[in-house]
Amino acid sequence: MTNAIIRISTAAAALLLFFHVATRGAAADSAVPQPAPDARILAALKDVSATRIKATIDALVGFGTRSTLSPQDPASIKAGRGIGAAREWIKAEFERDSKQCGGCLEVNTDSFVQQPADRIPSPTLITNVYAVLRGTDSQSAKRIILITGHYDSRNGDTFDVKGDAPGANDDGSGTAASLECARVLSRLKFPATLIFLTVAGEEQGLNGSKHFASMARQKGWNIEAVINDDIVGGNLDPDQNTGVVRVFSEGVPVAADDKLLKKIRDRGGESDSASRELARYIAETGAAYDTAVKPLLIFRPDRYLRGGDHVSFNEEGFAAVRFTEYRENFTRQHQNIRTESGIEYGDMPKFVDFKYLANVVRLNAAALAALAAAPAAPAKVTLRTANLENDSTLSWEAPASAESFEVLWRSTTNSLWEHAKPVGKSTSVTLPISKDNVIFAVRAVDAHGHRSLAAVP
Repeated sequence: MTNAIIRISTAAAALLLFFHVATRGAAADSAVPQPAPDARILAALKDVSATRIKATIDALVGFGTRSTLSPQDPASIKAGRGIGAAREWIKAEFERDSKQCGGCLEVNTDSFVQQPADRIPSPTLITNVYAVLRGTDSQSAKRIILITGHYDSRNGDTFDVKGDAPGANDDGSGTAASLECARVLSRLKFPATLIFLTVAGEEQGLNGSKHFASMARQKGWNIEAVINDDIVGGNLDPDQNTGVVRVFSEGVPVAADDKLLKKIRDRGGESDSASRELARYIAETGAAYDTAVKPLLIFRPDRYLRGGDHVSFNEEGFAAVRFTEYRENFTRQHQNIRTESGIEYGDMPKFVDFKYLANVVRLNAAALAALAAAPAAPAKVTLRTANLENDSTLSWEAPASAESFEVLWRSTTNSLWEHAKPVGKSTSVTLPISKDNVIFAVRAVDAHGHRSLAAVP
């Protein structure tokens, strides 16, 4: 009896091993391919400098306060204190980078007067500063990939315009990310356009980003992706995780109307917004370029009780995500500099992990560059649902510079794409997979292997 049980168990084990190998082989055949890294982008990532990033944050902190409500008059700017002095310095940094690349950057300001509001006691000039690296292809240049951080700061009192508000991490780190990405990526050429943005008024209610996003929508700008870096300095606390940065993304779009909401409900697309596809793209890019800091995808718009400038772009219908360090230290944020009960309060440079921040910037730069190098996503992706059938038929329109296409799919309970099937130049395909069981998407691939964002039906 014992020998029989052993023989049966051995046979069963062999059968299980056969199915495991067969299943693994089948999955491998349709596994999502790892994009080959672009050598030019790899070189740019190596050029990211923690020393240079530290110098940027030290300079920003040196303005004492960058409160949006602080003085902006010529005397204050000359004295090097306040939001006006910080604004002029950022503009000069972008202009210096442009000079070094032969005028490749268009340096601009977006200024407006914000009327009184909850945190704006009187009419206040708010200025966003940004640099544009125009795309080299006449059609693809209309596509815009954007990085942003806010350069304003605050201490414990939102209305304090005199007290120091160093804002090294919140959000000197995000401003440094925009500036450093401009420095290293402006030396390259991309088919699509890159915008390196720094905004003010964030601490007063996202005023600067709201104005910029609204302007972009009114002007018909085709912003495909926005990365907002806010509190990415990775404070030096021992319980910080220096291997990841959180990436927050909305699921159901805040800008969705009733018609779109019905479509989302009908197809189970609550986790397939454009912002969520951008988050997945960042995850794939981090893996492809083996960045030291990996994105930790958080499938919610932001942290509890908090908000950020990516929301302004979401409200205008743009795909936008937020980068934030893994574990925040709230004794550093929105605090006056002081020591109480042995605890140091205040957002000062000595608490910033510049090595970590440089690695976060590398992940930013990789994602920005990969998107700017890739073709646009396929348009008008359609999944045929006219008949009761177990096969699935998809069709789409080809964007410019697309050499081929890949159909992606995953189970409805999985957060990342699990399978991919190359379909060549064809703009339609029928697969022996039930649409009822999976989520589909299509993406474009150019001649160099750069892949677009995924587009769901």
